[in-house]
Amino acid sequence: LHICGSDFYFESFAALCERLAGLAPGASKKRVFLSNSGTEAVEGAIKLARHSTGRPAIIAFTGAFHGRTYGGLSLTASKSIQRAGFAPFLPEIYHVPYGYRYHCDFCRGEPACTMRCVSSIEDDLFAKRLDPKSVAAVFVEPIQGEGGYVVPPPGYLQALRELCDRHGILLVCDEVQCGVGRTGKMWACEHEGIEPDVLLAAKGLGSGMPIGAIIAKESIMKWQPGAHGSTFGGNPVCCAAALATLDVVERELLPTVPRLGERLVAGAKRLQEKYPSIGDVRGRGLMIGVEFVKDRATREPASDIPHQLVERAFRKGLLLLGAGKSTLRLAPPLVVDEYDVDTALRIIDECLREMTD
Repeated sequence: LHICGSDFYFESFAALCERLAGLAPGASKKRVFLSNSGTEAVEGAIKLARHSTGRPAIIAFTGAFHGRTYGGLSLTASKSIQRAGFAPFLPEIYHVPYGYRYHCDFCRGEPACTMRCVSSIEDDLFAKRLDPKSVAAVFVEPIQGEGGYVVPPPGYLQALRELCDRHGILLVCDEVQCGVGRTGKMWACEHEGIEPDVLLAAKGLGSGMPIGAIIAKESIMKWQPGAHGSTFGGNPVCCAAALATLDVVERELLPTVPRLGERLVAGAKRLQEKYPSIGDVRGRGLMIGVEFVKDRATREPASDIPHQLVERAFRKGLLLLGAGKSTLRLAPPLVVDEYDVDTALRIIDECLREMTD
């Protein structure tokens, strides 16, 4: 019933690899490696970046989440509890600030984003601490997930792409959470019109079945047979699930996600007008973050509010999750309709009203 796909191809394995290669952004030819999960895809991408460039260093971002196995955990910097007790981590990992406009130390008081979070990589990290010629890759979430559903400012990914190109560094887009239609496009990086060197997918790719993927430029994924592998990655059942998922996403869901996302954002912004504790509403498609603050002027996080809200909403039949310090993530299944969106907003309104009475 099953054979290791990296040793002997089977029909659904080859079909999925071909499909993902065709869906990846950019005109360059792609190669695909299938794994069991997102964190395995991250591990493979770390190996691939170091192997293909011959360089050791990896840059990741404050607030990032890339998994819980050792390579992914070394890149992760969203919550200290995720790393506590597991040191030492991989060497040559460097974290820099993400483009978090609502809490940006670089642009505080500025009327518009100056993109100094990107230029500081050149001006600070490369100039003072790290030779860019030793950097293999920059790992970035086009929209940060666990870090707070943070949407970087327009032009941010393009600026990272240009920085990587100047120094021969690979740009790896981790789309494990934001990919496969979640933002209204197949891949979140498409909103910025960039082509990453490596793209990672999982989670929604299998509609609940365990599968992940590394999609890389053919010129990069040239490791020798045996350099990387997986026994169950891309098994027949999960490949079939992924192919069926992509069919539904492309034909039925991509056309509806932007409209439903706009409805969800509009409803969340109406709640923002009603409740002073909502400091920011941000997102793309059906990946929306609602950030709670103690004071809109200081933007001090109000971490207790989303925790209470998640509990109250659960009792009313609505499943929510927090993210970052004080953000509520609104990430419904892509199959929701207007009624589902309106019902969720009504329940959140009820919970907030009860909490403020």
